[in-house]
Amino acid sequence: MQVNHKRIGITDTTLRDAHQSLFATRMRTEDMLGIAEVMDRVGYHSLEVWGGATFDSSLRFLNEDPWERLRQLRRAFKKTRLQMLLRGQNLVGYRHYPDDVVEEFVKRSVANGIDIIRIFDALNDVRNIERALACAKREGAHAQGTISYTISPLHNIDHFVRLGLDLKEIGADSICIKDMAGLIAPYDAAELVRRLKEEVGLPLQLHCHYTSGMATMAYLKAIEAGVDYIDTAAAPLSLGSSQPSTDSMVVAMAQTPYDTGLDVKRLARVSAYFKQAITKYDIPPGIGMGVDTDVLTYQIPGGMISNLSSQLAEQNASHLLGEVLKEVPRVRPDLGYPPLVTPSSQIVGTQAVLNVMLGERYKMVSTEIKNYLRGLYGRPPGQLNPEVLSRVLKGEQPSDVRPADLLEPLLEKSRREVEGLIEQEEDVLSYILFPQVALEFFKRRRKRNPRGNPGRRSVDLQAWGEAVDYSLLGGTPDNPVYPA
Repeated sequence: MQVNHKRIGITDTTLRDAHQSLFATRMRTEDMLGIAEVMDRVGYHSLEVWGGATFDSSLRFLNEDPWERLRQLRRAFKKTRLQMLLRGQNLVGYRHYPDDVVEEFVKRSVANGIDIIRIFDALNDVRNIERALACAKREGAHAQGTISYTISPLHNIDHFVRLGLDLKEIGADSICIKDMAGLIAPYDAAELVRRLKEEVGLPLQLHCHYTSGMATMAYLKAIEAGVDYIDTAAAPLSLGSSQPSTDSMVVAMAQTPYDTGLDVKRLARVSAYFKQAITKYDIPPGIGMGVDTDVLTYQIPGGMISNLSSQLAEQNASHLLGEVLKEVPRVRPDLGYPPLVTPSSQIVGTQAVLNVMLGERYKMVSTEIKNYLRGLYGRPPGQLNPEVLSRVLKGEQPSDVRPADLLEPLLEKSRREVEGLIEQEEDVLSYILFPQVALEFFKRRRKRNPRGNPGRRSVDLQAWGEAVDYSLLGGTPDNPVYPA
């Protein structure tokens, strides 16, 4: 076996994916800043601190400006590269946005402190990655193309290697294998890493969740096969539906050809800090340390399971969760086996709920299912179920163009709409991504600062907030589902 004598880089996810996976992205900025000076001296390859659901949660639940969080973190971390997760043409939202919005968002993200942008698409449709990736490179950031890893009759090593070559072709600086549900087996990880290193040749990172209990084994086999970087989290926020422990992986590789070189004493201080800090947050029982091998069947990321549970509880139907989890792997092949990651996991999961609760499959379909079948999310990996296609679209032919090509520019129009409300240019992007949530935040912000921004006209925020609303999946509340 060829031995890799290069140090393994560690991307620590504590400040983003770890708390997103364990307690719904509720960590406040103040709890991040409290340990920033120590973390900055550990020696990480990078810190994942932004993107994903952090943007939405900051505005919606924490009453924090996500842009100000990024600026504060950038000031605090003087030595360490800051990284974010971007959903391709979806940015940090749940639907596609036009190219002018994508370009401005990437530009502002880099200007406010991001060094590395990991860019993925829920369908692995490279057309939905290309624009954001090109913008990241133009702005001077490291653009990491991403393979959303999944298991299906269509997804195998050859498939993912071809995808890696496609990502290299569009200019990716490195490639991440994103195993968002903890599905990759150790020997599959080794083979995929070996093939990607040999045939694509770009720096390679592996991101796994511990949900199935295989992630640490997958990491070790991937390291032996030549992976360059792995994603981990501080011990108190590791395992379960989060990532493997930074502390454990660093110790496991110490004094080997793969030694990370990280400062173990400072790592211990980081973990001691978060062990205390997370006591103020509600981590659901079983999430933090649990292993769920059923995920290999239903393939839903850990955070989505709690989402499904909430949907059912609101309908007094919690007893149907087991049936919903059985329905998910029936819906997925109907849709061409999409990887289950935001937003496709929510699309498939919501439809599974509807199918079970109504007692008839596709009697009602979500707005997102209809748009998915229309091709508005991109090209599905496999063939759509023709019966479902006929029932839902009623003869309408799906589009095969790049979805963003169907969208009109939005940036200037939105800037005019919120002209009297914004206090920074980034507010326009917040409004585009989450209209009602952002407007409510602007209202709260103005109450904290009654003088507002001098020279801007007054607007009735309450009326405005009622006039604009989007569900978490991008649909409208007055028309959330269509009869099929």
